Amino acid sequence: MTTHWVHITVSYALVVGGFLALAIATMARHAAAKRRLAQLDTRAARRGTETRGKDWA
Repeated sequence: MTTHWVHITVSYALVVGGFLALAIATMARHAAAKRRLAQLDTRAARRGTETRGKDWA
């Protein structure tokens, strides 16, 4: 493998790794926002008990 292809391979690995890191960070932020929203939304608890047992399709 020539030096050129080594650089190409390393570049692709860095790009894929960067996008993977962005995806993981986004999922972590989304999960944190979901937990925070559930903590702040007091209506969610009431909705959960009111609609329990009903089939909303």
